[in-house]
Amino acid sequence: MSKKLSKKRSTPSRSLNPVKWLWRHKFKLSLILLLAIGAYGLYLDARIKQRMNGNTWQVPAQIYARPLTLQVGEELSIEEVVEELEWLAYRRVVDADSSGEYSIRGNQLAIYRRAFEFADGEEPERKLRLSFSGGELTEIRDSRQGAQRQIRLEPWLVTRFTNSSREDRMLVQLEDVPRELTDMLMLVEDRDFYQHHGIAPLSIARALIANISAGRAVQGGSTLTQQLIKNLFLTQEKSLTRKANEALMALLIELRYSKEEILQAYLNEVFLGQNGSNGVHGFGLASYFYFDRPLNELSVPEMAMLVGIIKGPSYYNPRRAPERVLERRNLVLRLLFEERGVAAPTYASWLKSPLGLSGKSALARGKHPAFMDRVRRELHDILPNPDMHQAGIKIFTTLDPLAQRKAELAVRNGLDELERHRKLQDLEAAMVVTDIASGEIRAMIGSRQTDFEGFNRALDARRSIGSIIKPVVYLTALEQPAYYNLASQLKDEPIHLKSNHGQLWSPQNSDKQFRGQVSLLTALSRSLNVPTVTLGMEVGLDEIAYTLKRLGVESPVSQYPALTLGAAALTPLEVNQMYQTLANEGLYVPLHSIDAVTDAGGNLIWRQPPIAQRRADPQAVYLINYALNKVTREGTAKVLKDAFPRLHLAGKTGTTDDYRDSWYAGFDRHNLVTIWLGKDNNDSTGLAGATGALPLYMDYQKRQHPKSLVRPFPAGLGIAHFDTLSGQHLEPGCPGSVSVPAVLSALTAPKPCAQAKQPVNENKKSFWERLFGS
Repeated sequence: MSKKLSKKRSTPSRSLNPVKWLWRHKFKLSLILLLAIGAYGLYLDARIKQRMNGNTWQVPAQIYARPLTLQVGEELSIEEVVEELEWLAYRRVVDADSSGEYSIRGNQLAIYRRAFEFADGEEPERKLRLSFSGGELTEIRDSRQGAQRQIRLEPWLVTRFTNSSREDRMLVQLEDVPRELTDMLMLVEDRDFYQHHGIAPLSIARALIANISAGRAVQGGSTLTQQLIKNLFLTQEKSLTRKANEALMALLIELRYSKEEILQAYLNEVFLGQNGSNGVHGFGLASYFYFDRPLNELSVPEMAMLVGIIKGPSYYNPRRAPERVLERRNLVLRLLFEERGVAAPTYASWLKSPLGLSGKSALARGKHPAFMDRVRRELHDILPNPDMHQAGIKIFTTLDPLAQRKAELAVRNGLDELERHRKLQDLEAAMVVTDIASGEIRAMIGSRQTDFEGFNRALDARRSIGSIIKPVVYLTALEQPAYYNLASQLKDEPIHLKSNHGQLWSPQNSDKQFRGQVSLLTALSRSLNVPTVTLGMEVGLDEIAYTLKRLGVESPVSQYPALTLGAAALTPLEVNQMYQTLANEGLYVPLHSIDAVTDAGGNLIWRQPPIAQRRADPQAVYLINYALNKVTREGTAKVLKDAFPRLHLAGKTGTTDDYRDSWYAGFDRHNLVTIWLGKDNNDSTGLAGATGALPLYMDYQKRQHPKSLVRPFPAGLGIAHFDTLSGQHLEPGCPGSVSVPAVLSALTAPKPCAQAKQPVNENKKSFWERLFGS
């Protein structure tokens, strides 16, 4: 019995010998291992295929400014065009014979315009010659197509809308990448790229020996393919497992894709810097980030710098460590000189060249958060699917980058100066600049901290508008030409009305004086309160509210007497929309910041539809604008006459109770500017429209190139003569008469001069009397 037990105990010890067991099952285990490796390889291959064959990257939406259109006969100077070219990073040379260059000879400007894919199609490079005379663009000649009526410069790349991955890139095609760049890339990063199959054992051995000799990691053995795999699929973890995955995936990707496809993917993936919270990936974006120019315009030393910083974009940051980066760049140039037979004089000139960085990160320069906030809101309505925003779309906006920059300077400097001279604190401002005819938003400021991505006062701050509303009251009257014209006499006497709280309201003029009676033109140009209230009650509060709506104000307003003096809370954008209709001769065009959207292939997805609606009588609007011109020459904004003596401008100041809000809305021939100034807590600033917002407007216009206001007479309008005391229509040449534009068909026959100074308007019925027939 004991023998049997002994045998049974000895059997398990023989079966548990691991070496013998492995040897006995070596073929089965090998097969299982091969199957596992194969399955894992298939899994990795599927990952590679999915990433490389699909949309390899989420490409942020590219946001472009408006293209500058130049037209023969336009009032324009060489300096204005050069200012745009400098912003677009064109280089001034003796002879413009390469893309992105310009030259000046006398009154002629030569431009080698870059190729660009506009929203309506691609345009090739164009060699242009512009001639100027007497402050006017007189001729445009294309080297191939001859005389042109107009041309356009490519728009500036403002910024890009990145996603939560915080990766940003601008895709390039291999055929568009300069050969010098790929040559330097191979010399520095992977000399055997076209010979190996994903991994290079000799390179690994060389790196191992170098690292052992140095006693630290001084050289890497990874190929470009391995670097691409690491960036696309793996983490930065340093382990044998990751290196094994890297090597296996490098072999797999080389089996499936060509060297050209791998190289192109690398050129678009490699990390080359940090723009705020966003990583700068790929040479296409890095070219703009560091030099503000496309890749094909970079010099060899500039391309060498980009190749050099691959080793460590943080350590070799050209803006923080220029000397270190210069040394690294020169090392890359030396390799090119030694390996590619570059001529010694050429090499010497390369070494002498500076880094050539743009003054500030070009992409950081394009933040403009208030304007971009508006773009995002419009884009959400145009393309509700957020995935589309990361599909490489191009958004062509209406932004004028020069106007935006000057608006930012005007707001920052203007508020600083007001606070310093008037001993104020915590002033805030908002500013909107629009193109009158098109409704395109050219610039937008939402805060004195113009890079602040917080509360956008231009879009969201609802403040009482004060006297800014007065042109609406007068327009409502002037659209009744049988009853009102610019010479109509209005009462400037004490008036008592019930306020919206049921209390007695007795409005006064800002100077606390009463003049008995004044002309409609004087009342508006000098922003007199009492005549405005009197007129507003005559024409009717409901009619004023309706006029506001016609002019583009969508916010509801309370129909109380104080509405006539601006007791309505609107945003600066709404005020701008209201004045756009006035400045545009009564034609309403909705304000917008996006002109067109194309997909990654350049196909048009959406374009702003043309909308222009007649919302106000053109004759009455002309008379209002005539009065608003008087505001800038004789009224509350007359300082503009001294600042711009040769220009005709139009505008209106606005001030609210206790000086809580300061407004100015003004326009020249092409552009309308609306400015609000105040405090977020609604405290008094002590500033009227003329002393707060108006100085900011003046500062902005001094930086700009404003064009004198020109508006043709609408049909049916002519010059008429009126007695200054009574407002009677008189024959020409009467003493004490005033000549102003008027709707001639609505006037009674002119009185002879002998009958001047007779009171009129005694039988003029108020709105309520006309309505109820009393």
